[in-house]
Amino acid sequence: MGVPFNPSSFLGCLLFIICILYLYPGVAPAKTGGNSITRHYTFNIQMRNITRLCETKRVITVNGKFPGPRIIAREGDRVVIKVVNHVPKNITIHWHGVRQLQSGWADGPAYITQCPIQMGRSYVYNFTITGQIGTLWYHAHISWIRATLYGPIIIFPKLNESYPFVKPYKEVPIIFGEWWKVDPEAVVSQAIQTGAGPNSSDAYTINGFPGPTINCSSKEMYRLKVKPNKTYLLRLINAALNDELFFKISNHTFTVVDTDASYVKPFKTDTIFITPGQTTDVLLKTKSRNSNVKFLMAARPYSTAASGTFDNTTVIGVLEYGGSQITPGNSSIKSLPLPPFPPINATAYVANWTNSLRSLGSSRFPVTVPQTIQRRFFFALGLGTNPCPANQTCQGPNGTKFAASINNLSFVMPTTAFLQAHFFRQSKGVYSTDFPTTPLSQFNYTGTPPNNTMVVNGTKVVVLPFNTTVELVMQGTSTLGGENHPLHLHGFNFFVVGQGSGNFNSTTDPTTFNLVDPVERNTVGVPSGGWVAVRFRADNPGVWFMHCHIEIHLTWGLRMAWVVNDGKLPNQKLPPPPADLPKC
Repeated sequence: MGVPFNPSSFLGCLLFIICILYLYPGVAPAKTGGNSITRHYTFNIQMRNITRLCETKRVITVNGKFPGPRIIAREGDRVVIKVVNHVPKNITIHWHGVRQLQSGWADGPAYITQCPIQMGRSYVYNFTITGQIGTLWYHAHISWIRATLYGPIIIFPKLNESYPFVKPYKEVPIIFGEWWKVDPEAVVSQAIQTGAGPNSSDAYTINGFPGPTINCSSKEMYRLKVKPNKTYLLRLINAALNDELFFKISNHTFTVVDTDASYVKPFKTDTIFITPGQTTDVLLKTKSRNSNVKFLMAARPYSTAASGTFDNTTVIGVLEYGGSQITPGNSSIKSLPLPPFPPINATAYVANWTNSLRSLGSSRFPVTVPQTIQRRFFFALGLGTNPCPANQTCQGPNGTKFAASINNLSFVMPTTAFLQAHFFRQSKGVYSTDFPTTPLSQFNYTGTPPNNTMVVNGTKVVVLPFNTTVELVMQGTSTLGGENHPLHLHGFNFFVVGQGSGNFNSTTDPTTFNLVDPVERNTVGVPSGGWVAVRFRADNPGVWFMHCHIEIHLTWGLRMAWVVNDGKLPNQKLPPPPADLPKC
């Protein structure tokens, strides 16, 4: 005898399935063979009114969400994301840290791998997650639109595989950002026009919330509810435009287990340092506490800027045990102490923190750092100036305009996408291949800066044969004040084999390089008043952007591109562009 049909039960199940598909568009994927599947997402880029710091403004979002929705995949999965632009701005999205092996057309930086998606148009990003487990993220990669257009990419191990650490009770993305009361596009436009530094943000955010910065924002606070004696995996992402951050939770410690979707040797710390562009996965073991206990979590900046302003605020959230409740207003947290932070300019602390990172280097996850090097590069990077145009008053140093450069070349963006010009062999007039691989003029990089701070402007690239092994030393300079520069390389992970203070010594410093278990990253801080050395293998054909992830430095020209030629085998060649690739 059959079970009688129950309409209410059927509708309930159907509603549940629809809710799951709405919240997680990738949970109804198609099989692609083996354990890998294809996960489909649709990103509608649209305006939405958001209220923060007691004021409402319209911002650019993904599917109306701020921060944007999660992308969830397993290692080996194919991810297909249709991006539809409904806003009157050009849009591109970069899948930050995804290797994009043979899928350079999906990388996303405007005018490097694609022309922007214009209003009313769409583009399908299609890529496979290869050899990466952990946390990455996505963000707009044109102008300063990423101020609100960003979200997490969560990569689980393959089916039937486990983490190399204790299985967490729960996993929680925590994204740090910045919030302006005005339109960030107006902020950068004013900075470009006047040549001065940009106005700083009004607040930092945790998962989109600035915390109780002022009385009327007291309810705008991120709350993480936890249970006692449980292990939580916090997936930390720094999506801030212009600031590196320290993060702490009062009376709690973390175990760092992953950075930039690569496992590291676990180590304990009570403070996380994270630059714009970086991700860090940490285990948080909760205490043996009863309900109704609360602790403050907070983030504040690290800055070594000698001049200019920056957002010197602290964003607050709350870690709540059990049934504890946050009452309206600030009264329920006023008695809670802020965790103690390192000094804002704690450069030595940052150096010690980053030196603690080592690749896991197990038999399951071996380290493949190149041992022999075919090409060596030395990049001196920092701030500089451009002359003020005639009949204009500029507010940069000594009446100039701020600029930024690598080897004194301030990179000028093209109006035709590099990757198309490279693929169709039409690079003439788009870029030249004579990017300076060492400084054109040498000086005491971390000592007394040169009197002449003018930069050269141009659109140049470095060309590499397929599979070239590269060692790149990046030297910070003191010109117009030394700063920490988080450099992000698209299309590759690299191994951070060394770092130090002062000027790099090509004779003695390489003898200290770690070629056994260096940390593997896609974004690394070039220390203020120091240097960092990385190695990578150019095994990914295409055109790959490298730039400072402090957005104003990127705007000022601290950027360049690597062109990696095809190899000889079919799987070593960049395939043709997709039919829907946006046109300029």
